[in-house]
Amino acid sequence: MTTMLESMPGPTRSTRRDPRLDAIRAKIERGERLTLDDGDLLFTTRDIWSVCELADLVRRRLHGDVAFYNINRHLNYSNVCALSCKFCEFYAKANDAKAYTRDMDYVREEVRKAVDSGATEMHSVGGLHPQLPFTYYTDLVSTIRDEAKKQGSDLHVKAFTAVEVVHLARIAKMYKGASAPGEEGRAARREGIRWVLTELKNAGLGSLPGGGAEVFDDRVHDEAYKGKIRSDVWLDVHRVAHEIGLNTNATLLYGHIEQRRERLVHIDMLRRAQDEALARMGYEGAKAQRHEGTKAQRHEEADSGHLGYQSASESDAPVVTLTKPGTPLPEHLAFGATPSLRHSVTPSLSSGYYQTIIPLPFFPDGCELEHLPGPTGLENLRTLAIARLMLDNFPHVKAFWIMQTLPMAQLMLQNGADDIDGTVVWYDITHVGGSSTHQEVNVGTLQKACREAGFRPVERDSLYRPVVRDGKKWTIASQ
Repeated sequence: MTTMLESMPGPTRSTRRDPRLDAIRAKIERGERLTLDDGDLLFTTRDIWSVCELADLVRRRLHGDVAFYNINRHLNYSNVCALSCKFCEFYAKANDAKAYTRDMDYVREEVRKAVDSGATEMHSVGGLHPQLPFTYYTDLVSTIRDEAKKQGSDLHVKAFTAVEVVHLARIAKMYKGASAPGEEGRAARREGIRWVLTELKNAGLGSLPGGGAEVFDDRVHDEAYKGKIRSDVWLDVHRVAHEIGLNTNATLLYGHIEQRRERLVHIDMLRRAQDEALARMGYEGAKAQRHEGTKAQRHEEADSGHLGYQSASESDAPVVTLTKPGTPLPEHLAFGATPSLRHSVTPSLSSGYYQTIIPLPFFPDGCELEHLPGPTGLENLRTLAIARLMLDNFPHVKAFWIMQTLPMAQLMLQNGADDIDGTVVWYDITHVGGSSTHQEVNVGTLQKACREAGFRPVERDSLYRPVVRDGKKWTIASQ
């Protein structure tokens, strides 16, 4: 198939081919982990054609001609937030005219609309409301779950970023001692996080979204979103979620004041954390490569200024590259796969893992950083392709059409992405090109977008299980 990138006018690929990428290509073909220096080259080479071609090679090795989508609905329960992040236009203070907080009657009505549309997922996030009690959040989850069941649907609840989870631990007074230095503080922090996530899971929480990660860098953190949790805390929330059996996702917000190298460090921290999660599931990897990499990066990490960078992989977990030919995907192991794949790993179904990376471009509209131009379309494409190549242990890469636009998401499907997200309906976080909060596409449009890009659309649920549908009624396909 000829990709959109290959059909673009301009110099032929042979006149722009960068021979320095040959070593990276050899690693990718063997399924080996790329280094941060490899990532630097991928970001700086003028041979964007080869970068995208390599991302497409990995994407097709993992997913063939499949392009995933889902039927979902977003519910932003409140935009009132104690923080004032410079890149955010969403937040409001309690006395602002645009401030809102949804009651449970509103939530039930949104659930009925979601079920009526055939949705398999309710995605709910909001601001850090300083007055709402902890019971509001457990009520929110249980209301979604119970109303959906009342309507005859097993609607999956994906809710609360890591930033919100820590906020909930604080308002529930379960974060005492978390500010203590060293391991004492970290143990207290994890205890509070575990309590919150367990309560939410008992109420019906099914998985965590990936928001709030932004960029794992102290300089960027202090300048753009000071007051938000740092990287080590964000990673701890997801680590605890995995330990209690919740799958999670991850994001990278790029194109503002961060540098490309900081994007790469962010990616490396995520893949180290995923190594741990996959090792917990029973995957065995290349321990020698882990040790070699740790030694090579020791000096850089000591001076990196990235809090939590060295602690992102506590157990010195072996490198697990899902991109190595023949390696089964986590969802195949967790939910049933062919017997030949089952023999290669002994899965622990009580453990969760990162499902997908969602690169999110910064949009300056209306925020304190609106003087910045934001990333170009080519930078969006390159960043997503590099995320696919560097995050060799993440099964999925999402081109979130709401923030990338649907035409760009089609191009990204050909250059690393395997998922374009879902129908969405309501999205109040970012408005691209002056769009309103009502941002929706129907299933036919999503399927058409996938087919036009040259792929076979496959509906998935929140855990990447194929969905069998009969109108509004749906079930999970047997593996």
